[in-house]
Amino acid sequence: MLQFDRVRPFLLSFCGLVFLTAATAQTNVAVVNTQQAVLSTQEIQQQQAALETEFGPRQAEIQKLQQELQGIQDQLQKMAGKLTPQAERDLQVKGQRVQRDLQRKTEDLKTDLDNKRQDILQKVGTRMRDVIQKLSEEKGYDVVIDISSIVYAKPALDVTTAATEAYDKAYPPAAK
Repeated sequence: MLQFDRVRPFLLSFCGLVFLTAATAQTNVAVVNTQQAVLSTQEIQQQQAALETEFGPRQAEIQKLQQELQGIQDQLQKMAGKLTPQAERDLQVKGQRVQRDLQRKTEDLKTDLDNKRQDILQKVGTRMRDVIQKLSEEKGYDVVIDISSIVYAKPALDVTTAATEAYDKAYPPAAK
């Protein structure tokens, strides 16, 4: 501990010198909200519409199963005590089968949709990083920081819209 006390003033002086040197150098900084930039691209908008088209029929099938299950539950509730034990048991078994089918289809849809979204976001995210790097070179930015890792930045430093526009120009969505 005694040695650290001797080195501490030296370290503090050194850190101060480093910060002073950095402060006197002109550093051109920009801030970007990468998530917003990615989600605002025309490609993501087009891919979202394609996902809705692709997975819409499966979602409709799930909604139909939910309605069927609700109908069975309503029927069991309304007919309580009026059904034969066998009819009640048959309705319960049918409800359990529909519920299992609903759960399986819901989980499958969620997994497939999550995987597809992740693939799309990964591809667009990689491209966005390349676009931001090119934009920073064109504009002369020394540092581009994602907004999620800072507490405050002047709005004038925000290049999110410029990044989205540059992305859309570099990667226009495919025509339908």
